[in-house]
Amino acid sequence: MTDLESNVDDADTETLLRQLFELVENARSLPMSTSVRIERDEVLDLIDAAALRLPDELKAARWLLKEREEFRARTRREAEEIMAAATERAAGLVARQEIVRIAEQRSRELLDDAESEARTMMRKAEDYCDQKLASFEVILEKLSRTVAAGRQRLAATVEEIELADDEPDAIAEFFEHDD
Repeated sequence: MTDLESNVDDADTETLLRQLFELVENARSLPMSTSVRIERDEVLDLIDAAALRLPDELKAARWLLKEREEFRARTRREAEEIMAAATERAAGLVARQEIVRIAEQRSRELLDDAESEARTMMRKAEDYCDQKLASFEVILEKLSRTVAAGRQRLAATVEEIELADDEPDAIAEFFEHDD
């Protein structure tokens, strides 16, 4: 197993995209050309590995959101059950109003705590997703700029070759004047 294969197996999506960016950025230029030489297999391996990891990270984010919703539903049910129990008890214990008041207060506190915890979990999940998306955005922008610069260099090289092909007499005249 090569170092690249080992790194690909252990790396997360962000790391893989950074490796791909560095590979393109640090690629050697071809002699007498603005084009660069990169190992196709190495680039394709990095792209494949990153593409395979994205679904896992998105699943993890979706799982976190699902867990948050399940927690909110569970705590809401618990709070409703407590409220229902308190109401039943109050009906049976009319003479003991203080107990009912304490139970209702406690159930409101539990409900408030549960809603506060749910809001906190929601903010954390949204922050996590936002951080990951921002990181992907930065990497993809850098990669896009690198690719655009490479395409411009390639277009300039092709244009020079086409101009040279269109003016063979000018080249011959240039060499005749050296005599």
